[in-house]
Amino acid sequence: MLIPVERIEKSILFLRGQKVMLDSDLADLYGVTTKRLNEQVRRNAERFPQDFLFRLNAEEKEEVVANCDHLAKLKFSPVLPYAFTEHGAIMAASVLNTPRAVEVSVYVVRAFVKLREMITSNTEIARRLDELEQKYDAQFRVVFDAIRQMMMPEGKGRKEIGFRVEEEGAAYL
Repeated sequence: MLIPVERIEKSILFLRGQKVMLDSDLADLYGVTTKRLNEQVRRNAERFPQDFLFRLNAEEKEEVVANCDHLAKLKFSPVLPYAFTEHGAIMAASVLNTPRAVEVSVYVVRAFVKLREMITSNTEIARRLDELEQKYDAQFRVVFDAIRQMMMPEGKGRKEIGFRVEEEGAAYL
């Protein structure tokens, strides 16, 4: 069975300072119902310490439902979802112990590792950029600022480029 890493990456969210997957996404990947996954988690609670699994609060649930289209089905659910860290996702596969869960868990680990490498890479680039900026004078500041802007995720801190028509004429953004 081949599951695109991109599909798994889209399911990984950043909550409480950690990369996590919600129980509904994990259950879907592992080929079981969310009810079955959570049932196995409850039966094996000793295998899921706080750094493996936590339950979202109502505000977090609202936020993920609002920001993630694929989680719209959670909007009317009275139950708060579980969030599994990388280790929790692997432990879930082991307690489910289905062939699909075991096989897919490898892809889940690869997706978490790939995201970790991307974050590390960006951190290393930022560190090197700071070193270069200290070596060169202010005339290169514009170049360094432009590179940092490109490293930012879409929609965060980017300024609009162009003109805005106002009542007294055009103005620069």
